Amino acid sequence: MVRTALTMVAAIALGGCAQTQTQPHSAPPPVNLSGYSASFKEGFKDGCDSARGSERRDDKRHGADRQYAQGWQDGKAICGKR
Repeated sequence: MVRTALTMVAAIALGGCAQTQTQPHSAPPPVNLSGYSASFKEGFKDGCDSARGSERRDDKRHGADRQYAQGWQDGKAICGKR
């Protein structure tokens, strides 16, 4: 009985140390982007991910969508400083 209880406590304690995998794109941006367009926010996240080492950029969209392009540039610049 005691052995079972100790085993359960150890399993719970070790389970708390488990890490979950997250995709780099799911990390929240380091700044408040409320009030910006959805295109800007998506560009900012992609630029930020690029600065963090996970190169992300929709080249077609970057050339055609000014908001996405500006967001990407701002995200890369801001996240690159951190």
